[in-house]
Amino acid sequence: MTAIKGSTVLVTGGNRGLGKALVASLYARGAKTVYATARDPRTVTHPDAVPLALEVGDPASVAAAAERAQDVTILINNAGAFVGASFLDAPVEDVRREFETNFYGPLNTARAFVPIIERNGGGHILNVASVLSWAALSGSYSASKAALWSQTNSLRLDLRDRGIGVTGLYVGYIDTDMAARVDAPKSSPESVADQALDGIESDAFEVLADDLTRNVHAGLSAGIPALYPQLAG
Repeated sequence: MTAIKGSTVLVTGGNRGLGKALVASLYARGAKTVYATARDPRTVTHPDAVPLALEVGDPASVAAAAERAQDVTILINNAGAFVGASFLDAPVEDVRREFETNFYGPLNTARAFVPIIERNGGGHILNVASVLSWAALSGSYSASKAALWSQTNSLRLDLRDRGIGVTGLYVGYIDTDMAARVDAPKSSPESVADQALDGIESDAFEVLADDLTRNVHAGLSAGIPALYPQLAG
């Protein structure tokens, strides 16, 4: 079991939306120190958080953050980007940009912080993915989150004997700026943050944070026509 009380946590993208809610929930559960990262650390508003500059797609920026945060025991990879580029029509650079943040970003931070977490006695990694990890409805975004799902599962196997648990968080729409124009049911950031931290504390492999995500996950074995009704018949 992973204890949040007394832990030192780094949250990527900790300045707004789900990241901001995660920072608040971590302190509410007794975390000792929370590094809240952002491209511009001045945008971190929690009064107790330690603002830290970080661009997850830049290995040099990740290395600098790791050098600063040598006491981390829990890493939360929350920072993400939404482009949703078409594989046929959008510039390939748009696809690459989304993968740089959503796939290589968590990979960069994991590679930098796993030795730190291990040296500090073990801990946990939480990767924030999406229901679109399992539904290819949004071009490059879905693909990047599917890749993160696979990365998360691989890391869990790699780290099982090194005292580091790995949890994947999967969720549909969250009531944040990213989904502001979406007319569909949304989860509150606070609810998702609480479920995510419950998952860390219980060493859950996966957290399915809403009914949509649970339904899509349950239907994965039904085959392609069930996932994509437009292909049926």
